[in-house]
Amino acid sequence: MAINLTKGQRIGIRLSKLGVGLGWDPNEGTGFDFDLDASAFMLGTNKKLPQDDFFVFYNNPKSPDGAVESSGDDLTGGNSDGDDETLTIDLPKIDSRIQEIIFTVTIHEYEARKQNFGQVRNSFIRIYNAQTNEEIAKYELDEDFSMETAVEFGRLYKKDNEWKFEAMGIGYKGGLQYFVNKYA
Repeated sequence: MAINLTKGQRIGIRLSKLGVGLGWDPNEGTGFDFDLDASAFMLGTNKKLPQDDFFVFYNNPKSPDGAVESSGDDLTGGNSDGDDETLTIDLPKIDSRIQEIIFTVTIHEYEARKQNFGQVRNSFIRIYNAQTNEEIAKYELDEDFSMETAVEFGRLYKKDNEWKFEAMGIGYKGGLQYFVNKYA
């Protein structure tokens, strides 16, 4: 049975291959499609990317070590009853320099479209076994981010040679470039 996580809660990951599904539903009547983008920032001990291509997103769908792969870009949101975008992680393949993977969701063209996470509902991140599709844990973002346009949903991190997941739910004003500046 899946664990319902709360903000800040951490769990051990005892899988070799997992999926990180991110989902959301846009509110009706905003006038524009919501193009939310899931990304993964693979960080070293200094909390920075060891090289640019360890940033996995719609224009770089696979990490250089082959460990993290994006399902692609859902340009409108709300096209599914489940995950809108997925990142698949093969833990044994992760480059030894990587100690942490931050999972973010940003709103593409948020300024031009005048959009923020206050206009998005049913946002979640879930961890599942990529081989059996069994859901392990889910974190539903129940906070009202009325001004924020970028969210760190969660992170995988290595502690004592074991991978763990932490539900984060931290909102920011800014887009994908904000995270690139933070982690590059």
